[in-house]
Amino acid sequence: MKIKKQSSISSKYWLMILVAVCVLLLGIERFTDGGGALRIVGNYTVIPMQKGISYIGRYLSDISDNFDTLQDVRAEKDALQTKVDELTIENTRLRQEQYELERLRELYKLDENYSDYEKIGAHVIANNGSNWFSDFTIDKGSNDGVEVNCNVLAGSGLVGNVIEVGPNYARVRSIIDDASNVSGMVLSTSDTCMVRGDLKLISDGRLRFEKLANNDNVVEAGDQIVTSHVSDRFVQGLFIGYISEIEVDSNNLTRSGYITPAVDFSKLQEVLVITTTKADMTGEKEKE
Repeated sequence: MKIKKQSSISSKYWLMILVAVCVLLLGIERFTDGGGALRIVGNYTVIPMQKGISYIGRYLSDISDNFDTLQDVRAEKDALQTKVDELTIENTRLRQEQYELERLRELYKLDENYSDYEKIGAHVIANNGSNWFSDFTIDKGSNDGVEVNCNVLAGSGLVGNVIEVGPNYARVRSIIDDASNVSGMVLSTSDTCMVRGDLKLISDGRLRFEKLANNDNVVEAGDQIVTSHVSDRFVQGLFIGYISEIEVDSNNLTRSGYITPAVDFSKLQEVLVITTTKADMTGEKEKE
């Protein structure tokens, strides 16, 4: 049977050590203004731990608050973005309505300028695929009184004439098309000329006129060109544009030059169609 090994320090010595420690702590407490040894120990152990725990608590609380704030900011941002999108759509709609109103005012003014003719309004619904409205389709046809050779207006003057008609549509060839030629007249002198379409020229904003008599009548830049009374397809007096350049031809008998058209052929949306043709006015039904 094994015998447990007794501690080399007897109980009385342990008791003396504990008494000495207590006396030492009491002495330290006295010299530290009653702070106490336990408080000193706490100052170096418990209090730092408490501070650390408090700091961690505040840090986690700040993170939570910041997260909540971030969520609120994101929600507010989403709400503001939605509002901005709604206002952008509304602004775009109002601008479109404003532009449409301006175009309709132009058509109304044009309608008043040519009040002698019966007209209907129409929307352009198709183009020939180019940047210029040289050949396009409108949403009015024979059911609305439109027929071949009806003259078409927009902006401040002449666009072209109808070359094909269906029940609910019509195809228009404008005066800028290469196949177009219009009998024109200088408004100030009544001298006639021929206005020819040219898609290459219209990219520079010009039309060409020729066969203007070289007589004593003064014709210069700024003079107005309108459709003449001798045209077989266009009624008289429709505004074509202003002369921008003029020169005497080599034969010394005629003059030619360029016209700035009255219509912007790059963005046609609404037009007026004169439902009475030149043939109707003269009592003849002539082919184009």
